Amino acid sequence: MYQYDNFDKQAVRERAADFRDQVERRIAGKLSEDEFKPLRLQNGLYLQLHAYMLRVAIPYGLLSAKQMRKLAHIARTYDKDYGHFTTRQNIQYNWIKLVDAPDILDELASVEMHAIQTSGNCIRNISSAQFAGVAADEVEDPRPWCELIRQWSTFHPEFAFLPRKFKIAVNASPADRVGVKLHDIGITITRNAAGERRFEVYAGGGQGRTPMIGKLMRDDIEAHHLLSYLEAILRVYNRYGRRDNKYKARIKILVHETGEDKFREEVDAEWRKIEGGPVDADIAEFGRIADYFTAPAYDTEAQVDAHKARAAMDPAFAAWVRHNTLAHKVPGYKAVTISLKPHDGIAGDATSDQMDAVADLSENFGFGEIRVTHAQNLVLPDVRDADLPALYDALFAQGLGTANQGLLTDMIVCPGLDYCALANARSIPVSQKIAKRFDDMDRLQDIGEVKLKISGCINACGHHHAGHIGILGVDRKGTENYQILLGGSAEEDTSLAKILGRGFDEDGTVDAIETIIDVYKAQRQDGENFLATYRRIGAEPFKEAVYGG
Repeated sequence: MYQYDNFDKQAVRERAADFRDQVERRIAGKLSEDEFKPLRLQNGLYLQLHAYMLRVAIPYGLLSAKQMRKLAHIARTYDKDYGHFTTRQNIQYNWIKLVDAPDILDELASVEMHAIQTSGNCIRNISSAQFAGVAADEVEDPRPWCELIRQWSTFHPEFAFLPRKFKIAVNASPADRVGVKLHDIGITITRNAAGERRFEVYAGGGQGRTPMIGKLMRDDIEAHHLLSYLEAILRVYNRYGRRDNKYKARIKILVHETGEDKFREEVDAEWRKIEGGPVDADIAEFGRIADYFTAPAYDTEAQVDAHKARAAMDPAFAAWVRHNTLAHKVPGYKAVTISLKPHDGIAGDATSDQMDAVADLSENFGFGEIRVTHAQNLVLPDVRDADLPALYDALFAQGLGTANQGLLTDMIVCPGLDYCALANARSIPVSQKIAKRFDDMDRLQDIGEVKLKISGCINACGHHHAGHIGILGVDRKGTENYQILLGGSAEEDTSLAKILGRGFDEDGTVDAIETIIDVYKAQRQDGENFLATYRRIGAEPFKEAVYGG
């Protein structure tokens, strides 16, 4: 993984020192909250309902064991003994004291981490697939490109105060594991007919108040022109994006109101001014970065399917292998998803002891790397087939062995009104009631793949628009109410879920979800998952069952 050079180290240390001075002035009353707010946001510090929340950057979701242990230490020392992993592949601490924030930034800097550009109207954390570099279907490893984009975008003087926050994701597989078309800019690495590397670039996607699917800008960008093309898109957005209304300030609104063709013309005109100039990617610099991502020393004699004897006599272990492991590019290995969705827990939360345990397991059963997923889980990317039984037993002992990846209880859930000052309703209790209702592994496996996503407000941090089933919490005359949406997808077949009808209270929502699942089971054909059945039969059978004729 990438290692900081002297410039990186100095920049992070200096930013931490600057923020320490700003915090001291705020505590001393020399800065008002209005004066302090933009300064703390530049360092990932939010003021939530009950305390400060610190969002720590995990670039493209990649952690070392050493970094994970530091995150555990921070949770144990400065928070309530846990951290919350997010859909942007970051980690949040929800109970931070202002006086401790500078010390935490110093702790992070000591392991090459920070909270820079995790908030504010700037280019946020660059995200990528959790299986980057190991997936068998991958065109190439996208992580060096993510790192190149991260270096280009960090402290970029033109893009520090954009009209609104800006999110970029990079994918390199035919299977879209990052939601390319639901980002401000989404990038897919491909190969043309001649086998040459090319980049497809989408712009104008996003969820929130006005969800939209991104538009393909170009599908033929060459490697040495990638940064200049991204810069052209950002310049056009920075020039024309609205600043008078934050609800209409995202690039998706600009692309929609300008029109896809006209926006592309504006970008191309800007690109012609800078193409081939200093902003274009230096291939030598890319090579330097790529050298940090060379493959580890895999066991070339690792036995394929060495776990099958255990699977044959242990149905629970067999289910875990089926749902929580992915084919690896190296025979005899698997990428393993660690579920942070225990049926009685909170999606995305991990205790300090669990984080320490994952760090240990990453070294005992891999090469000391951990990934954070977009679905609020963790991944050990390089586990030998022969080690799967021992890893499963160790995870199960830590409460991390739930075999539900991709199933109904593997929900994406935002913090909601339990923590967030923007939320209209609680998300966590609804998710826990649904998990309890479906707490039966045989039943979950019979239902099959269902992506259920819950947001506590229209800002859509729980990605409800992209769920096969989405739940949106709203305020209905002072009462928490939940709308149900069906038909969304963040994958290569991107679609936006649509509201089924009137909302429900918590218990009514759980009942409605069960009714929807019953309709799906009655209507599905062989091999269909929930989304395929919904697309074939439409919303009416579900609506009739939930609301009556």
